[in-house]
Formats: sequence, C-alpha cells, structure tokens
Amino acid sequence: MQRAALLGGGRDAPMAAADLGEMLVPYMPTIRVPKAGDRVYKAECAFSYDSPDSEGGLYVCMNTFLGFGREHVERHYRKTGQCAYMHLKRHVIEKVTGAAGGALPKRSNGKLFLDLETNGDLNNDDYEYEDEAKLVIFPDHYEISLPNIEELPALVTIACDALLSSKSPYRKQDPDSWEEELQVSKHAKSLVQLDNGVRIPPSGWKCSKCDLRENLWLNLTDGSVLCGKWFFDGSGGNGHALEHYKEMGYPLAVKLGTITPDGADVYSFEEEEAVLDPHVAKHLAHFGIDMLQMQGTENSLRDNDIKPRVSEWEVIQESGMKLKPMYGPGYTGMKNLGNSCYINAVMQAIFSIPEFQRAYVGNLPRIFDYSPLDPTQDFNTQMVKLGHGLLSGQYSKPPMKSELIEQVMKEEHKDCSKPTGSHRNPQHNGISPRMFKALISKGHPEFSSNRQQDAQELFLHLINLVERNPVGSENPSDVFRFLVEERTQCCQSRKVRYTERVDYIMQLPVAMEAATNKDELIAYELKRREAEAARRPPPELVRARIPFSACLQAFSEPNNVDDFWSSALQAKSAGVKTSCFASFPEYLVVQIKKFTFGLDWIPKKLDVSIDMPDLLDINHLRATGLQPGEEELPDIAPPIVIPDDPKDHMMNHFMELPDIDDSSVMQLAEMGFPLEACRKAVYYTGNLGAEVAFNWIIAHMEEPDFAEPLIIPGFGGVAATGAAGLGVIGLDNQPPEEMVAIVVSMGFQRNVAIQALKATNNNLERALDWIFSHPEPEEESETASDVMYMENNANANILTEAGSEGPRVRDGSGRYELFGFISHMGTSTMSGHYVCHLKKEGRWVIYNDLKVCASERPPKDLGYIYFYHRIPS
Repeated sequence: MQRAALLGGGRDAPMAAADLGEMLVPYMPTIRVPKAGDRVYKAECAFSYDSPDSEGGLYVCMNTFLGFGREHVERHYRKTGQCAYMHLKRHVIEKVTGAAGGALPKRSNGKLFLDLETNGDLNNDDYEYEDEAKLVIFPDHYEISLPNIEELPALVTIACDALLSSKSPYRKQDPDSWEEELQVSKHAKSLVQLDNGVRIPPSGWKCSKCDLRENLWLNLTDGSVLCGKWFFDGSGGNGHALEHYKEMGYPLAVKLGTITPDGADVYSFEEEEAVLDPHVAKHLAHFGIDMLQMQGTENSLRDNDIKPRVSEWEVIQESGMKLKPMYGPGYTGMKNLGNSCYINAVMQAIFSIPEFQRAYVGNLPRIFDYSPLDPTQDFNTQMVKLGHGLLSGQYSKPPMKSELIEQVMKEEHKDCSKPTGSHRNPQHNGISPRMFKALISKGHPEFSSNRQQDAQELFLHLINLVERNPVGSENPSDVFRFLVEERTQCCQSRKVRYTERVDYIMQLPVAMEAATNKDELIAYELKRREAEAARRPPPELVRARIPFSACLQAFSEPNNVDDFWSSALQAKSAGVKTSCFASFPEYLVVQIKKFTFGLDWIPKKLDVSIDMPDLLDINHLRATGLQPGEEELPDIAPPIVIPDDPKDHMMNHFMELPDIDDSSVMQLAEMGFPLEACRKAVYYTGNLGAEVAFNWIIAHMEEPDFAEPLIIPGFGGVAATGAAGLGVIGLDNQPPEEMVAIVVSMGFQRNVAIQALKATNNNLERALDWIFSHPEPEEESETASDVMYMENNANANILTEAGSEGPRVRDGSGRYELFGFISHMGTSTMSGHYVCHLKKEGRWVIYNDLKVCASERPPKDLGYIYFYHRIPS
C-alpha cells in the first residue's frame, strides 16, 4: 500500500497516520458519502468542458459532488466554504516497447479506475491510460494521494471509494440504455378500449376541446384527441388531455406525430411518466392506425430506397470532397451523444448570432459568479458554458507541427523504436453537450429520450427556455420575434376581422404543383414503379425543383378557416384567412414544411430542391391593416355551448358558470395585464389558449372598461374570480405572508423575499436559489425591486418595452441576407441526421457534429431551416 503523503506548495511532507487524521478532523463534517439519488459529476466541470483528461484535471467537491476545472474550483470554494475536494487526473502514456521495437503484450491495467470515455484519436495499441486520485484540502491545496485506506479515517475512505465507484449522472441519456429506463406500464396488458367506432385520420388532427393543432395526444381508451400541457414541447397546449384523464380515469395516451414503424411515445397519467406499451400496435389498430402494416411496408421498400437516401446524405455532408478542417474560436465541433445532432445543429446556429454571444458569453463573469448552488441545473449557466465552449477556441486547436511530423514518421518507419513510458497530453477537440442536453430535456418525454427529434421543435423549446430564464435587461430571443397580422373574412357577408399574433418562425409550404421539371418527375415515377415491380434497382433519383417564389406566394395565399363562426351572420359560415407581417424581425428564421403523413400513416418527407435566395426581400408582405371600403365583423362572441356533464351529474338543475381556463388566465396575468382583463380575454376567445386571448387583449386594451370585472349575460352579475381562487400570482398580488415570513426569518430583506417568491411562483426552494443568483443592493427599495422584476421576468410571448405598448419587436426593413441553414437527411424527423452550414468570415463552413470544415459546395437548395439577417438600410 502506498504511504500517504501530504504535499504543500509542491514539497513532499510525509505525515504520520495520527497526524493525518487529526489534520482532517475540522473537515469531517463537510465530507459526505454519496447516497442513492446523488448526482456525482466526476467526468465534467459544471462551468466548462474540463475533465480528468484536461491538463489541470478535475476537482470534485466531497460535499456537493459537483465537478470543477482548475479555473473554477476556487469560485466554488469562495462561495460555499467547502474545503475538501477529490482531484482526478487521467494520464496518457506511451506503451513500453519490447526488444523488437513493438509494444509489449497487452495486460490488464490496474491503474485505470475512472469511468471515462477514451480518446478516439489515439491508437490504443501505442498508448495506455493511468488514472490518479488525490484528496485536496483548500485553501492551501494540501494533497493526500489515494488510495490510503490504512491511514485515512474510515469515513473519508468510504466517501472516496463511493465517489470513485459512482455511476454517471446521465444514465438515462446514454445511447444504449434510455429505453431500459422506461418501465412497462401496468395498464398496458389489461387496457380496456371502448368499442365506439372512433377512427383516427392520418392528418388534420385538432384538440376536440379547444381546436389546437399541435402537441396533441390520442387517448388509447376512447380515442379522444386532446392537447397537452402549456409549454409541454415548446409549442403550447391547454392541458385538456390531463383534464380528460381526471374526469374519466383513462390512463394511457400516445403523442400524435411520434408514431413510426419503431414505436411511439406513450405517457401514463396515473403513473405520471413516459412508459413502454408492448401492445401499442394493437391499441393503435383499434382506432384504425395499422402500425404492423406500416412496419411491413417500410421494410419492403427499404432495400429499394437505399440509393436515393445515400445520395441525399452525400450531397448534404459534401462527401467525397477533400474538406479543410477549421480550428479556432467559433469553429468548435460538438460530439453526437446518440441522435443528438439536432441539438448540435441548432446550437451552432444560435451561437453564431451576436446578440446571443453578448447576452451569455459576454456576461460570463456575472452569470458564473451569481450562479445558484447547483449550476448544473441553471439554464443561464449552462448556456454560458456551451457558448464559451463553442466560441473561445479552447476546445478547437490545430494539431501541433511536431505531432504532424511524428504521425508521418510513424507511418514511414513503423519498425523504429520510440520513447518508452513518456507522458502525453493529447489535444481534445470538440465539446460534449451532455450536461446541457440533460438540463434542457428535463421532464420532456421527447427530448429526454435518445431518439432523433425535430430541430424546429427544439428551436421553439429553446426560445421558451431563454424567455423563461431572463439573463438581464436584454432578451436575446427578441431578434427572432415578429408580429403576424391575420385577416379573416366571412365569405358570405364579405366583412373582415384583423388580429395580430406573435411568432418566431416563418413556415413556408412546399408548392409541389409549381415544380419546373414535372415531365422528368412523371418519367422517374414510372421507371421507379417498373423497377419495384420487377425487383430491379431503382433509377437515379429525380428531385422536384420548386421555385422559391412559388413557396412565398403559397405562404400569402388565403386559407380556408375550419368551423368558422361569423359574428355578422350569427352562424357558422365559410371563412378565409390570409397572413402578412405586421413587423419584420432582426433575424428571420424560415422553415420549409417538408414533413407530412401519407394516407397509409407512413411519415414521409418531400425530397425537393428549392432555389433559396442569398438575398431575400419580403417587404411586399408587409401588413396594411383595415383598407378603405372594408367593413369589420361585429365584435360579438360565439354563443356559449355548455356540454353535457361526462359523469352525468343531473341532480344539479341550475346553470353553472362557464369554465374559464385558469392556466391561460395565469399566463396572461403573469405578463402584467389586469386580472379581470385576462379573464375577459380568455372567456371571449372561447378558452382557445393564452396566445389567442393575448390577441384579444391587444385589440381591446384601449377600451374604457378594459379592466372592469367580467359580467356574463344571463348569470345575474359578476363572474367568480376562479383564477384568483387558485392562487394565481399577478404582478400586483403579494405572496402568502407566511412564506414571506419564512424567507425573512432566514436573514433576507422583506422586499427581496417578496421579489424571489413572485419570480418563482411561490416555490420556497426555488426562491432561495433565486435570491443567491440575484443579489440586490441593500438600499434598493421594494418599489425598485418590483420594477426590476417586471423588467427582467416578463413572459416571453409579450415582453413589452413599456407596459402596454405591445410585444417587444425589432421592426425594420424586410430585406435579408442568408447566413446559415440546417439540413436534414432521412425519411422523417424521427430518424436521420442533421448538419449545419454557417457563413463565417466570408466563407461557408459545415458543422457536422465534431467535424468542422470549410464548405466547398454548400447545398443551399436542400435545407430544412434557414437563417437570414436583416440588411441595414
């Protein structure tokens, strides 16, 4: 057993076991043994991408089990006073050569005890790893080599051993294990399905209660299609699927849009988690969704489909070309964690935008210094960490000239001897966004899985997170926000209504009917069918060539409005809707709507080529508002339809007050609007969600009775304040006094306690974290604190410049220049691969996970999401 050594200032200082134990006595209360549920970060720094492989190694706190690189461990010590850390370091050593010059026979390495990934750039036949662990006591940096079982106190020995043997905190995100983390639902085998004749179509779904067309869930008992929770997947919902479960008790639901030949995402309301349903094919078939046939069809086409898919992969990844690797700041790659390329592509694009660089990396010292006690769970800290990792150049360094020469020499003189047993610090390029992915996907049934996801959905999810975690007075997501003017016209009365809504992405339909090579497409389809019937290889793929101008025209064309109720006719009628830009964003994000479902429920992708312009002018899409000669539709709400009570409570003979969606009221109230105005907006828009209600607020906020209580005709007075009864906290409402008293009793000022509770929706634990991460000067008044809260914590969708002036947008010219695009390869968003191209320093660069190279032929016509920047006037 190696004798303990106490090292101070680099000098050996042998110490007896008794002296060693006595020296550790003051630190014993802060040393914990990791227990079940503790996350031990022994492979990655919480603030950087340093690891035991890094030159300075990694320091793991023996109390919180957080990991810190050499540049960040002092910050944690100063903030917490924790003194005991375990220092982990992995050395790479060239193997000792034998007499003939070759490496000695491979043997078991007893010096390898860290559960870390090995460097794939090194040849394992030439190098081996040696791990080193020390106990370090701050602030004097006393080092005690490990293991030291005989000389260390028992508690310290047990704690060190438990830390070293702990598993990764990201087990659920590991590529081969995420599905094993899901449990088979207890309802899967015995699920009762109603024989009610319900059949689900392959597209055109909408919530049966609020008509939302996104974030929809199919209940596997009765076939109800209902929306999920608000901000559930970045696109919103009113929680009707959960309400249905509470009313009826039907436990399992499948998310529409996730059904593929490989399975579907299933959620159990009773078990409150994503689950596995081994009988999901049978359960879906009950409602007309034949997954088994779908699987067989895909398998039968797979062999014939290889050639076209490979061609797409080669073109987008620029395969076969000798691409020059790029190094330095802004040219850092990201490791693919297993179908995480959608994250890599989106984040490369996001951090190429100066506003995001300034908001996060530009505020690195402040955000890091005021980060909460667990920075791994803080969104802003992890955004700074990722941005700095991509932009600093610290993890993107070119190989040294000596390394290149050595590599050439080895190839030419493989039989020559080499230095033996020398240590080596290989260059680790690229970053692994494992901690970031774990945080942003927490609680999300799709992003927390290891399946491929839609980059557009992640983009919207990220925008939600940015706006729910304000980083200061500047909100970087403002650059994407714009207003859409929607003109709805009653086809019978010809009267119109103008409304505005907030959006972040311009979704362009693919105008297939405008293809310029229709004859080639028809000929290709005939040849493909002939080859399929004769079981011959398919012909060379022919893509539809679509003019961008046709897609732009399709965007502005009128669309039919389903279930349109005309206030002019007081009845349902035909209606059409057209959309224009009420404002133009600083950065325009354009999504090409390539993905759809076939009539046979097979997800398919429109494999098209669109001549996307480098310079884009959409000024002609600027909204004009009400025109001379146009007559507005009367502002009359549709009649209230009170549905039958599902539980048949017929004993109540009195008419009940209509439901007002409290979650939508809460969303609007937290944005700073008067509570009664929020309730009226939700009521008069038929509980269609906060976004629709917000449009009503914008249109009516100048009316004199805007904030007056809601009076419903026929109910004899003012409606009950349901939202307030549920404890909704508006900006003018005070948190419960008992919670304020608890925070004040801990030594914090009353105004700080109120501000923290408001910012965290009265969550005591989060309020304390908020206080530590938002220090305020003692002399600041309560009024000033409230103003700061309103400035920094307004909701994303209607962050305003000054109270009631409307959404904060950066309007300007509609002329743009292309600077980036994300491309997708594969048949659906649930599979395939994403790659990002960005224009930097005048030339195009391809970001393909860890590989960052100068692009020779950027495939701008095959992109999925495009990023444009406004051209200054």
